Amino acid sequence: MSVTVNGLDELKKLAGSDLGTSEWIEVTQERIDTFADATGDHQWIHVDPERAKEGPFGAPIAHGYLTLSLFIPLFTELLDVQGVTTKVNYGLNKVRFPAPVEVGSRIRLAARLASVDEVPGGVQIAVDGTMEIDGGGKPAAVLQSLSRFYA
Repeated sequence: MSVTVNGLDELKKLAGSDLGTSEWIEVTQERIDTFADATGDHQWIHVDPERAKEGPFGAPIAHGYLTLSLFIPLFTELLDVQGVTTKVNYGLNKVRFPAPVEVGSRIRLAARLASVDEVPGGVQIAVDGTMEIDGGGKPAAVLQSLSRFYA
């Protein structure tokens, strides 16, 4: 379920709030191959299903940065900030990939709005995110994302 806020003042009131979880998204071999083509990272553990069966995970796995890149589309399911002119990614703090995402797995984002701080012309938010694997014991990624919203 998405939380919608109108403007920076409403966004500030959400600091410290749990934003819930996104819908599940399947990480297919096609998505992995497309990411490999876009980044030039064609390591066999990602793009060669036959060889990957003999590898350390028994199947192809998603690139860690593919998992990380899915943060934004999943996050937009959780928070919709209206009444601003510009939204930009500002950076990341402390990213970890505790568990691999095997091809065919489903992942989702659980997020909390850790802070909302004023910056010239707008605010900077910090979002604590956990990319969960359906049925997995450990998360695929744990991170803090920074974004800026300008009035």
